[in-house]
Amino acid sequence: MAKYRKLGRTASQRKALLRSQVTALLYHGKIVTTEARAKEVRKIAEGLIALAVKEKDNFDTVTVSAKVPVKDKDGKRVKTVVDGKKVTSYETIDKTIKKDQPSRLHARRQMLKVLYPVTEVPKEAAGRKKNTKEVDMPAKLFEELAPKYANRQGGYTRIVKIGPRHGDAAMEVILELV
Repeated sequence: MAKYRKLGRTASQRKALLRSQVTALLYHGKIVTTEARAKEVRKIAEGLIALAVKEKDNFDTVTVSAKVPVKDKDGKRVKTVVDGKKVTSYETIDKTIKKDQPSRLHARRQMLKVLYPVTEVPKEAAGRKKNTKEVDMPAKLFEELAPKYANRQGGYTRIVKIGPRHGDAAMEVILELV
């Protein structure tokens, strides 16, 4: 007896399908898919959320100093003349960062094995590369979803049947985060 559904695909196609659906579910909060796919995606998504809940507070806060170039009102670097050469001016700033403990770092890397990178595109710049930004999905899991589900003992997703699909009559469902 199989421990998972094969979904009528080769191993690489199945893995890519499940990774993309898990990423979409965690990014958007809900997806519409078939019942068999939803049950497989649910297993993976709940495991990632449980991992995030377990490791959500496992970090140290560290203050680091960094050299940052001084910029003018237009956002360009300020240059000063030193010994006849133009040299960029730098200032030192102190910054507080979160440094993961080894177990949280391992959890983050386990999540990155499953989740695809997500690029967020603003509505007004659709179709352009300008102002796009990369979404850090493990950070979203640790900072948004883990505190939300901290007092739950599993059961982070819900499957709601919405009826058969036109064309092949496969049972369609909405898979959503509770």
